[in-house]
Amino acid sequence: MTRRLTASLTMVGIFVLIGLDLAGDPPNPYRAPPFIALGSGVAASGGFCGALPD
Repeated sequence: MTRRLTASLTMVGIFVLIGLDLAGDPPNPYRAPPFIALGSGVAASGGFCGALPD
């Protein structure tokens, strides 16, 4: 009984996550950052602990 309950709750949770994902806005490739930014020319943003101040 416990195994069936756990499996059922897991499947319901997966279907809920898939439903929420499908109901949301589709990804916009023009606003997304590059998947791999090696040599993309995009400047780094955020802080870096080893960076010296200007």
